Amino acid sequence: MAGKRGSGVLELAVLGLLNESPMHGYELRKRLNALLGMFRAFSYGSLYPCLKQLLANGLIVEDRPEEPNVAIALQSRRSKIVYRLTAEGKERLQHLLTETGPATWEDEGFGVRFAFFSHTRADVRLRILEGRRSRLEERLERLRAALARTRERVDHYTLELQNHGLESVEREVRWLNELIGRERAAQENASTSDRNQDAPRRDGR
Repeated sequence: MAGKRGSGVLELAVLGLLNESPMHGYELRKRLNALLGMFRAFSYGSLYPCLKQLLANGLIVEDRPEEPNVAIALQSRRSKIVYRLTAEGKERLQHLLTETGPATWEDEGFGVRFAFFSHTRADVRLRILEGRRSRLEERLERLRAALARTRERVDHYTLELQNHGLESVEREVRWLNELIGRERAAQENASTSDRNQDAPRRDGR
């Protein structure tokens, strides 16, 4: 199950990055490392099987340069291939960006989904943020309970480590509260603006 979730995160990351611009495999690897490396250990060995599957599904295509009579080109053939999103790939990306299930607010999935929030509908963003907050609040309860049980039985350094973990989760919950507040305010402002624009029409003016 974990492997399946990981492949889904990689699929979203690849499609999302290629939606920004076509890329060589090497450039795509660097961008993925910067994106996924913040949230999990990214294995370069998992990229090309993912690209192969996306090609087979018609979600991306390869643009190969014409290099007649250049034998050494075979040595760097893969690095010269440019991967580009197809219309089907764009549809698949939009579908992925509407998902709001538990996988989208787990540690791995949330980070990548957040990276593409600018391409995500406002209502979907809000559901993901609220789901993430709910998950972390559950984690906070478990951490506080564990800390209360073990406080008198662990050494100073273990206690410091547990406190550090607790503070990290509390800090992210505060950050999420701020984001959720801004998202709700933006949606309310947009709704008010729409109502104001409709009012003259209802008045017949």
